[in-house]
Amino acid sequence: MVNVEKRFANWVRFIALSPPRMIKPEISIEATNLTKVYGSLTAIEDVSFEIKRGEVLGFLGPNGAGKSTTMRILCGLVRATSGLATIGGISVVEYPEKVKRLVGYMPENNPLPDELRVVEYLRYRGQLKGLGPREAHARVEEVLELCDLHRKARRQIIGTLSKGFRQRVGIADALLTNPEVVIMDEPTIGLDPHQTKIIRDLINNRRGGMTFVISSHILPEVELCCDRILIINQGRIVAKGTSASLREEYIPAKAFRIKAKGELEGLIGELRSLDPEMEISALMEIDEDGFHEFSLKTLNPGIAGEQLLAVIQKNSSWVLREIAEVEASLEEIFLAATKRSWEETLGRKPKKIGIVQMEPPLNEPEPPKESQPE
Repeated sequence: MVNVEKRFANWVRFIALSPPRMIKPEISIEATNLTKVYGSLTAIEDVSFEIKRGEVLGFLGPNGAGKSTTMRILCGLVRATSGLATIGGISVVEYPEKVKRLVGYMPENNPLPDELRVVEYLRYRGQLKGLGPREAHARVEEVLELCDLHRKARRQIIGTLSKGFRQRVGIADALLTNPEVVIMDEPTIGLDPHQTKIIRDLINNRRGGMTFVISSHILPEVELCCDRILIINQGRIVAKGTSASLREEYIPAKAFRIKAKGELEGLIGELRSLDPEMEISALMEIDEDGFHEFSLKTLNPGIAGEQLLAVIQKNSSWVLREIAEVEASLEEIFLAATKRSWEETLGRKPKKIGIVQMEPPLNEPEPPKESQPE
C-alpha cells in the first residue's frame, strides 16, 4: 500500500513539474506579437507566424532585419520584451530550459574549440545537453555519419579543419539530441557544391519528422529545400507563403525569353500589338547566326507562349529558335517584398530599428583544455 501511494505521489509530482503543452499538435513553432527592444532600438516588433510540424521554413531578411534576434528568442537564449512563443506547445518564456532540449541551434558564427578533436567535442556537447555517456557515444557516431564527418574528420583537431568541415561540425552539434526543431543560421555558407548537397539531402531525408528553420543569403538553395518562405524587414514580417504564392503576389508580370532572327523593330512592334504596355528588353546582341535574344514582360495574364508563337510565325522572314516562359527567382521576390515594405513605411514614422548587439547566450562550462586520445 505504501509503495502504491509513493508511486501515485511521484506521478502527481511529475505531472505538476511537467510544462503544459498547448493543444495544437500540428504546430511545431508559434510566435505571437514578439517584440524585442534594446534600449532605444527595436530589433523586432509584433512578429507573428506559425510553422507546421515537419516543415522546412526559409527565414529571409536583409542584414540587421531581426532574423538572428527572432531565432535566439525561439531557442530560449534571449528573452522577448513582449509577446509569446512556443516550441512543441511549450512556452519559451515560462520554460526556456525545457525548450532548449527540444531545439538544435546552429548560429552563423559557430564558436568551436580549436584544440579538441571533432569526436571529443561532440561527445562533450552531448553530455552538456543531458545525454548519458553511452547515448552520447551512439548519437555522436550517428551524426558523424549523417554529416559525412566519420571518414575524414572524426579524429581531426578542429583548429585544422576547413570552413566547410567546421560548418558540418556545427550542424552535427545541432542534430546531436535528435531535436524536434532545428534552427540553422547560414548553414551552407563556405561550403562547396558537394558539401551543400550533403546538407540539402540531410534536410530532405528528415523532412516531415524534424522541423527546420533555415536562415540563409543563398536564395537558390533556400528555394530548393524549403516548403515555405518567411521574409522579415525592419523588424517586421513583410511576406510569408510558398515560393509560388509569393511569386504571384509580388511578381504579377509574366516573363518570356525569346531567341529569334529577323528584322528586330518589326518583330517587337508585332509583339506589342498583343499588349501595348509590354516591356521588352534585349539580353544579347546578334549572335554569329544572326539571332537576337530578348526578354518580354506583360501584366496581361491571357498572354501565353502560343500567342507569341503565332505572332512570330505571321512573317516568314522571322525565324524562331526558342520561346520559354521564365519564372521569377526567389531573389526577385525577396527584393520586391522588401522594397514594398520600405515604401509602406514612408507614410509613417518607424521606430528606431537597426543592427544591435545581441545578448550573450547563457554561460556554459568551458570544454576541457586537454584531450585524451580514444
